[in-house]
Amino acid sequence: MTNDHLFKIREKGKYGFIDVDGDVVIEPQYYQAEDFHNGFARVKIFDRVVLIDMLGRPLLKNALGFVGQMEEGLARAQLVHLWGFVDGRCNWIIDAQFEDVNDFSGGMAAAQFGGKTGFINRAGEFVIKPQFDDGGRFNNGLAAVRLGDKWGFANNKGKLVVKPEYDFCDVFQGDVAVVVQDGKWGLVHKSGKVLVEPKYMFKEGLSEGKFYEGLSAVVVNDKYGFIDQTGKVIVKPVFEYAGEFHDGLAPFKFKGKFGYMTDTAQLQIEPQFDDAQFFSNGLGAVRLNGQWLYVDVEGNIVVAPRYLDRVEPFRNGLALIEKNGLWAYMNVEGKLVWLENEFE
Repeated sequence: MTNDHLFKIREKGKYGFIDVDGDVVIEPQYYQAEDFHNGFARVKIFDRVVLIDMLGRPLLKNALGFVGQMEEGLARAQLVHLWGFVDGRCNWIIDAQFEDVNDFSGGMAAAQFGGKTGFINRAGEFVIKPQFDDGGRFNNGLAAVRLGDKWGFANNKGKLVVKPEYDFCDVFQGDVAVVVQDGKWGLVHKSGKVLVEPKYMFKEGLSEGKFYEGLSAVVVNDKYGFIDQTGKVIVKPVFEYAGEFHDGLAPFKFKGKFGYMTDTAQLQIEPQFDDAQFFSNGLGAVRLNGQWLYVDVEGNIVVAPRYLDRVEPFRNGLALIEKNGLWAYMNVEGKLVWLENEFE
């Protein structure tokens, strides 16, 4: 048994966790549970949301009103009306003293004090004094900040690198970040240079501006394509749908059928499926004639077809599948390692 990765299961309305072999590590006992993240999961015990570790031990030392996910070894936590941070044993590392806080990222966290937001270090000291109206997460030395109702970016000294003039600014992905203006998105470089003026429309079900293996899907006149992190169009918007790149491939839809392309827009698997998900663990879930199956990067069937209501991509060796509202987990050989009661 390994506790490196645990998977959420459900029995009779309660949630627990198994390992990759399907062995139950934490018995189903919670009415609500989230997936594990950085070694901890948030679950609901009675009327409280608490963190549990990968042995199922709850962190109950302090009566917290709220506890967030563990980021960089600390979780934001609320005590009465104030916020601070606790560690993996629920010890207060930064006392509850702030009006609001964000998660730690890049060694700093946004914190509101006296109605203004600055950034604190792991000792709880302001390294960027409270001067903004809101603040996001640091990545690559920059964090989104808001002045009034407009967003820009500040560096780790508090100096504005991108002037607050946007309706929203997302966290940096490498050297670029998504900025939003008037319902459209574009890209800025960490130097402050605008790479793409906000011009791309948002589309439901699409991760706008999220780069996977260096490419992001875009929609132009209801057609899908891809750009790179310089804003250059790599795949022209000619498809009815395009998904995320993983394992060097992305699903696309053309003339009503789904196939897979490479990151150089070369056809890898002919459009022939009724639906397709992104690749993971070397396999892609596709639907054909009402059945879901998994294919390898050459399009060969690796996991035999099944009549299922829902499938998810493989994650750390297992894929969650659903039939008639019931769950099961399947490994990359197609073996069901765990089944909810009455799953057939």
